[in-house]
Amino acid sequence: MNAINVPKDGLAGFKENFRADFLSGFLVFLIALPLCIGISLASDFGAFGGLFTAIIGGIIVTFFSGAKLAIKGPAAGLIPIAFGCMEAFKADPTTAPVAYQCALAVVVVAGVIQILFGLLRAGVMSDFFPNSAVHGMLASIGLLIIATQAHSVFGQTTTAKTAVDRLAAIPHSIANLNPEIALIGLLSLAILFTLPRIKHPLARKIPAPLLVLFFAVPLGFLFDLQHAHMYTVAGHEYGIVPKDHIVQIKGDMFGAITTPIFTHILSSVSLTYIALFALIGSIESTASAKAIDTLDPYKRKSNFNKDLLALGIGNTAAGLVGGLPMISEIVRSSANINNGARTRWANFWHGIFLLAVVAAVPWAIAYIPRAALGAMLVFTGLRLASWKELRHMAHVGKEQLIVFLVTIVVTIGADLLVGIVAGVVTELVFNLIHRGSLSVLFKPSVVAHDDAPDTVRLEVQKAATFTNYIGLKRRILAVDPGKHVVVDLSKTTLVDANVMEYFHELTEDFARMNRKFVVTGLERHTPMSSYAHAGRKLAA
Repeated sequence: MNAINVPKDGLAGFKENFRADFLSGFLVFLIALPLCIGISLASDFGAFGGLFTAIIGGIIVTFFSGAKLAIKGPAAGLIPIAFGCMEAFKADPTTAPVAYQCALAVVVVAGVIQILFGLLRAGVMSDFFPNSAVHGMLASIGLLIIATQAHSVFGQTTTAKTAVDRLAAIPHSIANLNPEIALIGLLSLAILFTLPRIKHPLARKIPAPLLVLFFAVPLGFLFDLQHAHMYTVAGHEYGIVPKDHIVQIKGDMFGAITTPIFTHILSSVSLTYIALFALIGSIESTASAKAIDTLDPYKRKSNFNKDLLALGIGNTAAGLVGGLPMISEIVRSSANINNGARTRWANFWHGIFLLAVVAAVPWAIAYIPRAALGAMLVFTGLRLASWKELRHMAHVGKEQLIVFLVTIVVTIGADLLVGIVAGVVTELVFNLIHRGSLSVLFKPSVVAHDDAPDTVRLEVQKAATFTNYIGLKRRILAVDPGKHVVVDLSKTTLVDANVMEYFHELTEDFARMNRKFVVTGLERHTPMSSYAHAGRKLAA
């Protein structure tokens, strides 16, 4: 789309795009309200923690954000880290009484590190991590969410401490389900799966989480979930339904503001989770921002360095008042685009609506059944860990599938940080096996040739892999913007699948700038699978 059609940004675009952004912000708020509460409760941060984050992400971070249409707020993808952080602090008698405040201190420090990431222009990290490892990380997060939330859908809890044990305990929760709670949870899941499949235009305009609450809240009243009681089936009493199956709140949001305690910030638990929040949060947010860019009807590109800075500012502020970490959240951002948002002001309005409703009627939160919130999160987890991802990785190539699976297995068995490192190392080993060169492991060998007045040919030597792509991309983008670019790979022994994917993205980016980006020299290279952007290695 021509630049003249791109909506104005900043204060200049506030009035011009008010109607579209205001309406989209309202519709996203309807989705965000239950999701923020559910994510916060699942993370053990209380009912208001996620709401604090979304309000700050909308009202404050909007003014710093480098992503035009991204909605900033708490994400289901960080639940395993936040929950693990709280569990670790609770397990230590020294920090157990102040576990929440210690976790908030971790969030604050991780936010400061993300500010440094932005200032140091670390946004390029999005191009370093192999796609298969990132997909494995997201699928792992999905499984971890299911492991913790599936039990609440059936009205059960589990004392299992590890992700593997929690997953193994799901059949037991199903076998011992609470009929009243399970009805709410399963109905909620049915709505979430069915509504997107209905083709009627009206159905596409109804936020699924809002429809879930439309049915779940009245059922909560019908079953008297506000009070502990016996439940009956066919006239027989089977057990007690405790009142903790609805959201428990104390006071209002202002009374829920909690400040961090930094006394234990140098403990091993704190340092581990600071690294997890800062690194995984940044990777997930940047990956989401890249995905959101592909959905932007105006084809605008996010400034990832600026967005990391904004993310750090938001997380620092959220941690100071009792909030969860935030990222550019893909589900709400997609809804934002589908609802016709034009600028970042939609994110601002979504924050304003959250603040107004939560400040004015906090009591309304107390009528939401936790099974409905758990169902929303299980639905998110199932989408992250879907069979489609497994099939896609298998299509990309057996080695990419192995990287994907290694990342999942190590993450479930250890943690997210170890899992992503395992994925990166596995991809690196495969590249070395396929004649990837240690001499260009992190710095590509590129020779520029001026083949024509309007064209620069970049001759890449030895190998082009995920580990040296940042430098290669820098050389490509350094070419005079008035010239076309030809990347000559004839002297490489290996071009991995990540680089092939990135080249495809660059081809589209250059086309939008009325420039040509052409990849040549792969005639003697053998594809590693039938996938269009599969890795290529030089034929022996």
